[in-house]
Amino acid sequence: MNVLVVGNGAREHAIAWKISQGPSVGRLYVAPGNAGTHSIATNVPVGADDIAALIDFASSNAIDLTVVGPEAPLASGIVDSFTASGLPAFGPTQAAARIEGSHSPRNLWLIAQFQPQLPRRSQTSSKQAHTSTPAQFLSSSRRMAWLQERA
Repeated sequence: MNVLVVGNGAREHAIAWKISQGPSVGRLYVAPGNAGTHSIATNVPVGADDIAALIDFASSNAIDLTVVGPEAPLASGIVDSFTASGLPAFGPTQAAARIEGSHSPRNLWLIAQFQPQLPRRSQTSSKQAHTSTPAQFLSSSRRMAWLQERA
């Protein structure tokens, strides 16, 4: 079985390392990979967000399974694209990845399921975030300015 792991972080290194121990694994590729994955697999110079190039690579290299690690390509629909191309991929669909990728949709979904959530606010700009951030999370100089603004 030929396997492609998508990503270049420690998570993908751990996934590739464990997959490399499988008795049915033939060729193992990691795209784009890193220095650590180079010792256990063949690194492929294709970015994790370049879904079209990853599909081309998987098709031309007889990849039997693609395992996707990073959140960004999952949220971009890489699993949906692979499936639509007839290529098996392990990971959540774009709709499912959206729940993890953004906390606001996840919280709305949990609220709809009657799961209690801590109160939270969503900001759409750094200015909003800074003006609503509690003082204990700011650096000491910013904390003083934050406290003085509210005195």
